[in-house]
Amino acid sequence: MYNHQMAGLEDYGRYLEDEDELDNARFLSAYKSTLDDAPYQFINSERDLTLPLQKHKNVQPLYESPEDEISLRKYLGASVNLISLITENLLCHPFLVLRRQCQVHHTAKRYHVVPITLLPVIVHLHQRQGVTTLWKGIGSVLLVRGMTLAVEDVISKFTPWPKEINAKTTVKQFGQHLLLKCISIAAVVPFYSASLVETVQSDIASEKPGIFDVFREGASRLLSWSVPQKGRMLPVWALVGPSISLGLSKYVCQLFVRGISTRIMCRRVTFYEERRGARTRDFAAQSQVIEVYSTMISLMATEMIFYPFETILHRIQLQGTRTIIDNLDSGYSVVPILTSYEGVVDCYRQTIATEGVSGLYKGFGAMILQFAAHVAVIKLGKWFITQISELMSSKPPAKVVEFYKLEGKTPVGSATMSRSISGISSLSEEIS
Repeated sequence: MYNHQMAGLEDYGRYLEDEDELDNARFLSAYKSTLDDAPYQFINSERDLTLPLQKHKNVQPLYESPEDEISLRKYLGASVNLISLITENLLCHPFLVLRRQCQVHHTAKRYHVVPITLLPVIVHLHQRQGVTTLWKGIGSVLLVRGMTLAVEDVISKFTPWPKEINAKTTVKQFGQHLLLKCISIAAVVPFYSASLVETVQSDIASEKPGIFDVFREGASRLLSWSVPQKGRMLPVWALVGPSISLGLSKYVCQLFVRGISTRIMCRRVTFYEERRGARTRDFAAQSQVIEVYSTMISLMATEMIFYPFETILHRIQLQGTRTIIDNLDSGYSVVPILTSYEGVVDCYRQTIATEGVSGLYKGFGAMILQFAAHVAVIKLGKWFITQISELMSSKPPAKVVEFYKLEGKTPVGSATMSRSISGISSLSEEIS
């Protein structure tokens, strides 16, 4: 009887092994038929070999719900906005210094209309004065921008004038908003002129200004509203009109270009989604990215259009301040700024007569370098954020789905396969 029991156990064991082999054969056959419909193609990096492809039922998902993923993408979109803001206000400051020095140097032989002529000058400045030579005046520039925002905020609190506008803004509100901009620009004109001096003066020929010197110099210039503080310095009232005209024109042009570029990009995204046959749920993150690019496009277009007017305004603001700037013809010496313009019209006439039309575009190459650096930093930041989003996402990147045609492909069987390409490779070797 003992032998019969042992024989029965052996038969039962063989039966279980046969069932396991049959299940494995069914599973491998089903998965092989799936792989036949998804031929392999070449990949671009080793990272593609380990990207997750399908979710395992025992693996905890990274997102509790689709809303969590959308919230993360909103956060990443806000990060792109922050990168753009930091780049515009901090990282592009060296190019702003070069640009302003070229604009006010009326006797310069080299106009630096193209960026390549500025590269040896930048090297010479760094060799002679150090790395910080192109970061001068950054504190005063940020303070003036902060003053502008503070003035707008105070006026909007004590008046019904709106500080911001949107699609629902009426014509009357838009006019009040422009009036608020005019008052804020006029209020900071003396301080902007003082900040201009700090950004263009040479470090080796002038004393380094203190943090709050921009307020002292701006206040002293404001007190001499009608009488010039120094010999050839123009009074503040003669600078307010051109400053308001230029600032308001640039602001309106920027609004116009940004609105057009935003609509064009939104239509392109909608057209692409209609061709693809799917609409994204992540509208907030998408709109943030569109806003970043439309703002950058409007800024570039506005600065290019009004560059000659900015050159004239900077020259009359700097006149009479006895400022010594770096000679950007070579990058080794310094040169004083001695002009005798009577106003905007006289400055324009003298510039055209002595320097030609291209004299209004001195330093244009520095602005090209500024926007090139701006675009590069935003592209790099967006790429970095996209990589983080892919790693934290619960689905593979689009290129992996396209290469392996895995969308909608799931193996038939009771078990769930690995989510990695390496797991597929091992299974294909076992099938073959």
